[in-house]
Amino acid sequence: MSLNADESKTYFGEELLRWYRKVRRDLPWRRSRDPYHIWVSEIMLQQTRVDTVIPYFNRFVHRFPSLTELALAPEEDVLKHWEGLGYYSRARNLQSAAREVVSEYGGRVPSDKRQVSGLKGVGPYTTGAILSIAYNQPEPAVDGNVMRVLSRYFCLEDDIARPATRIRMETLAQSLIPEGEAADFNQALMELGALVCTPKSPSCGECPVRTMCLGRLEGRERELPVKTKAKKARDVYRFAALLEGKGENAGKVLVRRRPETGLLAKMWELPHIEVPDAVAWESLAEGKIGLEKALANEGLRIHADERVIGEAQHIFTHLVWKIRVLSATVKDERYIADRTAYEWVSPDNFEDYVWPNVFRKLLTEYFINRNND
Repeated sequence: MSLNADESKTYFGEELLRWYRKVRRDLPWRRSRDPYHIWVSEIMLQQTRVDTVIPYFNRFVHRFPSLTELALAPEEDVLKHWEGLGYYSRARNLQSAAREVVSEYGGRVPSDKRQVSGLKGVGPYTTGAILSIAYNQPEPAVDGNVMRVLSRYFCLEDDIARPATRIRMETLAQSLIPEGEAADFNQALMELGALVCTPKSPSCGECPVRTMCLGRLEGRERELPVKTKAKKARDVYRFAALLEGKGENAGKVLVRRRPETGLLAKMWELPHIEVPDAVAWESLAEGKIGLEKALANEGLRIHADERVIGEAQHIFTHLVWKIRVLSATVKDERYIADRTAYEWVSPDNFEDYVWPNVFRKLLTEYFINRNND
């Protein structure tokens, strides 16, 4: 089959839509065109798998069924219902933008591109997804899946890690949208990238547009798209203290709230410190001394053991926390009451707090193991 460029684009749109309407997954955010639901789903799906997102999405919209209710909710409640998804700035930005929608647009997600893109945390992809899926406007929604599909189908060698390439891809994607079919077309394009035109092992035999895919015809489907490798995440080494209470605090563990701003803001954790490198991390004596000195500077006098009772890591986009947990005791618990960043936590009130995954895992294991002893 030989088609010119315009015919190739028409073929792509028609075949993709025909395929999508037969095989599309029944996802909860596809059961309506509610722009709020679409917005929430797209924010959750950033850097997170669909199967992981589904139960979080259902729980979130059950608790906050409208933008207004999300806007009025305490931030801690929002973070609690986001807990486990990671990248918590997404939840904070979503709530901040919801408050803006309530204040500026009467609680209705606007259909104007400039207004949508001006909302906090809403980039070009999310803007395109909201406008196309909720309002059927012919706006492109270009993410990694879409760039991969387009790179292969049109045999493009542009580096998709470059911002200029994304802009060109958006122009191309917009030119492919069949008239009046923006909502289904953009979802079909995403679906193709997620299910068939996958990163490492594309299922070309199942692809609805394989006949005219230039990447496949030239045998380059596995080498495209071109993408500069991201910089490797930096390892950061930390020692944490697991502090068990005595007397009225028996059975409880001392935890600390993180600062109001920055990484994992306002979430709860075991008190911990950063050490310079892997060599220092291997030295339990250095970890013990460092913990005692650092926490003493916060007004918390402890005695740490040179005994590791747990290890874990927390992976961020740009760094990896490697954490060793040392058993420790508080020398004088009277000082803690004056420090609002510290609280005693037991299994009974554990779920009242918002935890980064790594500390949720460590403390859950600790409480389970203690009960089994």
